[in-house]
Amino acid sequence: MALRLFVATTNSGKLADFREAAEEYQIDIDPVPGLATIPAPEEDGTTFEENAVTKAIYYSGFAPNQIVLADDSGLEVDALGGAPGVRSARFAADAGLTDSPDANDNTDVWNNIVLLQKLDGIPAAERMARYRCVLAAARDGEILLTSEGTVEGVILEAPHGTGGFGYDPIFYLPNLDQTMADLDISVKFGLSHRGLAFADLLSRLAV
Repeated sequence: MALRLFVATTNSGKLADFREAAEEYQIDIDPVPGLATIPAPEEDGTTFEENAVTKAIYYSGFAPNQIVLADDSGLEVDALGGAPGVRSARFAADAGLTDSPDANDNTDVWNNIVLLQKLDGIPAAERMARYRCVLAAARDGEILLTSEGTVEGVILEAPHGTGGFGYDPIFYLPNLDQTMADLDISVKFGLSHRGLAFADLLSRLAV
């Protein structure tokens, strides 16, 4: 019987990423039961780890005796001093251009537009960035462990590719000459920040 892990997300892109990787380990990935009706905790941490830990502890209370994973991830752009960072999903909302990310299906598009505007005129050599992900695993309100993954890239001046989500269409991988949005999901997860964090967590998770 396959191990089952619950993930504290309803984001279809994240779920697809996790499920793709989990197949290799014969692990079933499902959202926390009733997640859509559970009020979200306040994510007021200043780091990805703080937010991931907060969410993992909180949501594990809704799945007794089960291992619950929560991630906090985002984009860090060197030219912007590491922004948007923990505010990656709310970058456009913070700029007053959209409602909350949960209520706006076009949030990814607006976030990309805001980022490209802020980088307007900055040359390619200075558009270095990284995706960062921290995963936390909790059971019955206690943290079991955390893991982290990063991937380096460059922010393009215009989107390219039709896959992925978030900032993937403008996150360019020089070694592959592709954006994250160009990659097949199985290839993407093997080298992405979320995939690296997930692999590290599974290698150390005692179940």
